[in-house]
Amino acid sequence: MLDDTANAPVQNVATVQTNALTRTFGDLTAVDGVTLTIYRGEIFGLIGPNGAGKSTLIKMLTTLLPPTSGSAAIAGYDIVSQPADVRRQIGYIPQLLSADGSLTGYENMLLSARLYGVPRAERTERITRALARMGLSEVAYHLAGHYSGGMIRRLEIAQCLLHRPAVLFLDEPTVGLDPSAREVVWARVLDLRDRFHRTMVVTSHHMDEVDKFCDRIALINRGRIVAVGTPTELKARVGPDATLDDVFIGLVTATS
Repeated sequence: MLDDTANAPVQNVATVQTNALTRTFGDLTAVDGVTLTIYRGEIFGLIGPNGAGKSTLIKMLTTLLPPTSGSAAIAGYDIVSQPADVRRQIGYIPQLLSADGSLTGYENMLLSARLYGVPRAERTERITRALARMGLSEVAYHLAGHYSGGMIRRLEIAQCLLHRPAVLFLDEPTVGLDPSAREVVWARVLDLRDRFHRTMVVTSHHMDEVDKFCDRIALINRGRIVAVGTPTELKARVGPDATLDDVFIGLVTATS
């Protein structure tokens, strides 16, 4: 497990590895032979059209859905044979806001600390630090139901940090947020990468976000990975003035 005070240089240490990972539902192949390596401290984007297989892939990596074939490991732990160890290494933020609006921010954090098995003696300090890191100290004792969408998203990120996971999975982390709130959420995500070398796996339909903040991107279509690279590398494949929207449209059209 990563030390929350770690400040060592990021090295090419794989935290997520998949090998021919596949999931079928009857005659439908939702994820088809996906092989990926995602490194420590990397913000890795998964993009693709609706129904491309992104959610199914994340469900397998977070042990919510068993693969039909192939293999994957998170921080060295196999998702099939060591699911409890995998869950201790990950944090998952779903697309839909999930904080309990009838509880204060602090109470939501305390509930998560109990669920994640954070030792009782460490809970107050960890909660206080996580809320401060997300810029929520001043509203810690306000009902989460009175938070803005951006504040709730930051609270959910804080909740996922309590057990100090190696990998955070963020499914559409800024969906429904205004541009200002989106920038604040991403600022916190970047801080986690830069200060603590957390690995982030992010899905998004905001190509401007993916272009600006992701270190590398995988484009998935019809369950298959059709391109992997940095935003600059992928845009260069399309043309000198291409945007990531052009990449998305071009590669999806070519593989449909």
